[in-house]
Amino acid sequence: MSSPPPLRHPVPTHPAYIPEPPSTPGSPNGYQRFSSSPGPHGSAQAHQPQLPAQHVPAYMTSPFQHSQPQSIHPQQPPATSHHQPSFVPQPDAFAAWGVNDATAQFGMQLGSSAVAAGQEYVQKNFGGIIPLSSVKHHFNVSNSYVIRKIQLVVFPWTHKSWSRKVQRSEQGQVEYFTPRDDFNSPDLYIPLMAIVTYILISAFHSGLQSRFHPKILGESASSALAVIIVDFLFVYIGCYLLNVQANKQAVDIIAYCGYKFVGVILTILSSYMHLSTPLYYLVFFYFFFANGLFLLRSLRSLVLPDPSLSASSTGTISSGLRRRRISFLLIEAACQFAYMLFLVRV
Repeated sequence: MSSPPPLRHPVPTHPAYIPEPPSTPGSPNGYQRFSSSPGPHGSAQAHQPQLPAQHVPAYMTSPFQHSQPQSIHPQQPPATSHHQPSFVPQPDAFAAWGVNDATAQFGMQLGSSAVAAGQEYVQKNFGGIIPLSSVKHHFNVSNSYVIRKIQLVVFPWTHKSWSRKVQRSEQGQVEYFTPRDDFNSPDLYIPLMAIVTYILISAFHSGLQSRFHPKILGESASSALAVIIVDFLFVYIGCYLLNVQANKQAVDIIAYCGYKFVGVILTILSSYMHLSTPLYYLVFFYFFFANGLFLLRSLRSLVLPDPSLSASSTGTISSGLRRRRISFLLIEAACQFAYMLFLVRV
């Protein structure tokens, strides 16, 4: 009896050709299939050189641009140039964030309009009292001016001529020289630096007495600011009641009110020399009289202006009004005693 033939498993066979699937939208070069059995054109594809993979930027694959057809070009070598090319924003720079050109331009125009409206509001509401254009004029100082001005505030007895230099503009208006060019012109640099120095010295003086606290900085700044505001309002309202045109010289008044801090600082520094009480008050009274004389001579050009230098002046003032203005200057000088005594009690 013969045995049956042995079982044989079927040998798997591959089709001669498998069609390539269609290319997907996210793959510019189509779907690449790697197979161990090349197709009819496999031998030809094996000898073809493989192109290097191209880098596709992230913003090219943004979901906001899937609907736009894109074409990938081979990278070209950059052109040789002697100058570094500057960055030029592309029209679709905001497209990756969902903002088109019209929206970006509208936002920039809206921001510019808001800034212009804010500047117009500040100039309209505060420009009449404190002209912002003249603030830069009062910061135009030099090193020699600062040294000579401090000497004038401390030793006003040695100064002779207190008149300010003026010049006529093309429209016929009187314009004062800048502090850099005129020694008698007021500035805002020295008062501002004196206020900051006063705040720091007050904190240092409290530290030497073992009672320093961060709130002392705020209290000193508040005290200095309160004195400046009270002194400014007194002079400004007094000029208004005496019919003095001080609306265009408000910055000058603020500057004159700030020079008292120079004497206050020197008085506080003299206490570090362990002077006796009578000698300490003698130093205080000296700086008080110096500051009073400085204000009398400096504010005289504001309260009693020269008629030849004022284009709007109709003539000389009456003797009664002149006496009232002189009395006002004496009262302002006497008020410096209360201001400085309040500031030196740190």
